[in-house]
Amino acid sequence: MKPDTLCMAPWTHTYLSPQTERRMCCASREPAQNFQQYIDTTAGTGRYIPITLDEHWNGEHMRSVRKRMMSGETLPECAVCDDRLLNTNVYRSYFNQLFGHKYNEAIASTDDTGRTTMRPVSWDYRFSNLCNFKCRMCGDMLSSAWESEQRQHNMVDLTNPKNNWMRPEVKYEIEKFQNTQVEQEFADAVEQHRVEEVYWVGGEPLMYEQHWQYMKRIIELGDGLNVYARYNTNLSRVVYRGIDLYGDILSKIRDWQICASLDGTGEIGEYIRTGLDYNQWLENFRRGVEIRTNARQMRIDFTLTLPGMFEIGRMQDLATELGVELLAKVVFGFSPDIVMSPLALPRELLEPWIDEHLNDNMLSSVLRDMLIQLKSRPTFAEQFPDTYTKAIAQGKRRVLQLEQIRTQSVTMTDILSERPEVLKWWMSI
Repeated sequence: MKPDTLCMAPWTHTYLSPQTERRMCCASREPAQNFQQYIDTTAGTGRYIPITLDEHWNGEHMRSVRKRMMSGETLPECAVCDDRLLNTNVYRSYFNQLFGHKYNEAIASTDDTGRTTMRPVSWDYRFSNLCNFKCRMCGDMLSSAWESEQRQHNMVDLTNPKNNWMRPEVKYEIEKFQNTQVEQEFADAVEQHRVEEVYWVGGEPLMYEQHWQYMKRIIELGDGLNVYARYNTNLSRVVYRGIDLYGDILSKIRDWQICASLDGTGEIGEYIRTGLDYNQWLENFRRGVEIRTNARQMRIDFTLTLPGMFEIGRMQDLATELGVELLAKVVFGFSPDIVMSPLALPRELLEPWIDEHLNDNMLSSVLRDMLIQLKSRPTFAEQFPDTYTKAIAQGKRRVLQLEQIRTQSVTMTDILSERPEVLKWWMSI
């Protein structure tokens, strides 16, 4: 009998960050290898020691993961799924639904140490942090536009080992590893017909030349009808060098899904996701809606932020107008200075606001579940009572600094002015 805590990802899936950190998946909370990422549990060494896929796949950590899962343990690495820290539809369910038919093979192929003879068929390789957006809840590790801004305005603390990946000599080594080892690993999987599922995410995956190159090659090899492709994209580009995403790629593979990121409409959406042209996004998204063959193929990926609290109803209206589903999650709050999180609000301000949204009968079950789950979580003031006041002030300073640099038409103060009690809190920080 399959243990409830077992996930098929360690037998089928492999993840690589833009800094070439390897993990069980993008949502697993693991110790950093080299440079700590946003949900890592402990800091890395700050030294760049990359490992190959072969070294990782049956290395000590992955063998331990499989062994503990098979014995029915609850893994700390899986806290994001177990505790629903990002959304109510957890990643484990996705992998178990997609690859559940491989369970017997997984058990038969795995020895007592956790070593498996299975090879990954599901890929989340983030070839770099290349991205043309600077979303305010993101950062330099996942966006080259963020990285450039940080460097240009002397906002990088290179005394922090976490940022050693930005040092020129380390950056060179990372790019060298990406261009040789990483490219070869994925190219080999494509040429050997070992890609069954691929998750294109970034950075911004439609800015990756590799996306267009490898998807075109998969189709040329006749493997398109065996491949399921997922996208998490800002959808600012759907054509690259004459190749059309919808007509030349998606129409020629087994199935696909686009989760197009949008965290607010109009000016608020453009504030949250610096680089967004809302009207262009709508045009690109509607093209996908026109060619979809089922409702699941085009979805809006909505990450709830503090300014996004004003957009919940508008996002629901947009999804209804387009005839699509919303995927909803809350921006990850791993420290109390994340002012972009609704959990930065004191409970006496957050809870009534949530209740107002829950009274909206037009709200989808996805948004309703997200809000109910958000209401049950501790606020930053409750979770970090000793550091909250100082941290929230630090977070506000960062928001104001970015507003000075980016000079967009609206500010956080403008947005929060729609709710006087929240504006009063903001001004008091």
